[in-house]
Amino acid sequence: MSSERRQRRRAVRARAGLNVRGLLALPLLGLLVAGCGIRSTEVPTDFGPAPSRVRCSLSEPDTATQATRGLAVQVFLLCGSSLVAVDRSLRVPDGTADSARRVLVAQGLLDQLAKTPSAAEREAGYQTYVRGGMTVSGPRAKDPEDTLRLSTPPAELSAYALAQVVCTFSDSAAAEGDGSVILGGPTTAPLRRYDCTDEVRSQPGSRQPASSEVTGG
Repeated sequence: MSSERRQRRRAVRARAGLNVRGLLALPLLGLLVAGCGIRSTEVPTDFGPAPSRVRCSLSEPDTATQATRGLAVQVFLLCGSSLVAVDRSLRVPDGTADSARRVLVAQGLLDQLAKTPSAAEREAGYQTYVRGGMTVSGPRAKDPEDTLRLSTPPAELSAYALAQVVCTFSDSAAAEGDGSVILGGPTTAPLRRYDCTDEVRSQPGSRQPASSEVTGG
């Protein structure tokens, strides 16, 4: 065999050896990559947007600032499927008689319920079903002294709106503080005493708040 032919054969065998060694190195490279923990199915690349606010959770109010703005009160707004108390403040003139004060507080609470929740409250999931324009007046001649008469008959309010009004009034200076409130409308329909129960707060839209007819003045 000529010297030139022997050199060509050695060159071919050398190239074949290199190809075999390259193929054998691939599994080893794969093991090294796996050992480094690089697994496409386990490493998230997009966590999505950060949560903006916990639902039905608001930052603590500035009580000192609130106190300078007037009477600190609470109104009940709907959040999720429940009623949740939210802090508000009202202006009530000093020296107002108790009967007039009760009506002023009740009207202020109604106005607060009818206001569109703030941006922070909306972001946290709060909403209201009480519509604007509703007014409240005090008792008539034969009504119990703690009666509140709405310009819209209570029976015509939605279950959500009535629950908001009942729980807001019954937990305020507008009522006697026993967890109930006597409501009537502009007509001569019988007055009714409504109770803000745990069931009303937790399931305000399931039914109208429990009530009983008021028979005596």
